[in-house]
Amino acid sequence: MTHRRRRSVLLAVAIVAAVGLLAACTSETPTPRPSSGSTLRDESNRVLFEGGLYVQRDSLAARAATRLERAGDATAAGAASAIAKESVAIWLGDQYDVAQVRRVVRENVAAAEKKGVTPVFVTYAIPHRDCGDYSAGGWTAERYPAWTKAIADTLKGHRAVVLVEPDSLAMLSNCPAETDVRVPLIKRAVEQFAAAGVPAYLDAGNSHWVPPATMAARLEDAGIASARGFFTNVASFYRVDQERAYAEKVSALTDSSHFVIDVSRNGQGWKGTWCNPSGTGLGQDPHVTGGTGGLDALLWIKSPGISDGSCNGGPKAGAWFSSYAQDLVRLRARD
Repeated sequence: MTHRRRRSVLLAVAIVAAVGLLAACTSETPTPRPSSGSTLRDESNRVLFEGGLYVQRDSLAARAATRLERAGDATAAGAASAIAKESVAIWLGDQYDVAQVRRVVRENVAAAEKKGVTPVFVTYAIPHRDCGDYSAGGWTAERYPAWTKAIADTLKGHRAVVLVEPDSLAMLSNCPAETDVRVPLIKRAVEQFAAAGVPAYLDAGNSHWVPPATMAARLEDAGIASARGFFTNVASFYRVDQERAYAEKVSALTDSSHFVIDVSRNGQGWKGTWCNPSGTGLGQDPHVTGGTGGLDALLWIKSPGISDGSCNGGPKAGAWFSSYAQDLVRLRARD
């Protein structure tokens, strides 16, 4: 299977795992965000991720744990509970129209503010987001700016971080005809988030995909100067040392941009296949780093425990894969 198809399936799965709507709750007074791109780039990561990372109350893992516990499978429920205790990014795709995405964002932000922590959102609705492959979808070029503006407007004045469109820039080589539409849309979205004072990170693929110089040029075209930085390793398995070495090269080529790395399933590194590989483990606990260098945080962006597809004994893509989740927990590597 091609790298493009592998990535598309993984990201389609992440959309299936997006959080359900939370019950309305009373929030604390929000902490105002800085309003300029330069401030967003210069601010301490401890300020931008104030209070630490938000843990969803009703994540897919949490629902699986409840279901398995009721079924009397204590071992499987325990693994799901272990995953549910950690912060996982909240995916926003075209399953939510403008009104719905406002509501989802608002309710998650309210829940996070009640606990004094910072939620991490992922946008995944760029037109032709997978270059016409498995994860077909996304808004039209005419509708997309209003959708991202709705997210930015809802987040204005609140603590939150947004990861903008995984694969959108790394995949441009697979659909070069999309470049003239996609890149300006991403740049406009970044400007919307910057105007709202929301730290945004752009797609930079992973250490085994696009050369640093090529990726840096794409990031510059997509408006990284107005963003906090970029993210790497979404839905992939590469170790932190590999990703950080790559990210530091990209950072040096983009005016010292900051970056975050997905460590949700990289605890045992790459295992030779993309689809439910055996021998993989959870990575480090998601956390905000000490702020040395450009690394802001190690995050769980991909939702661990869900199947990549009907391969290697797994159920359909997006379904909870209990035995795989148990292996991820058993082989967890926190270093």
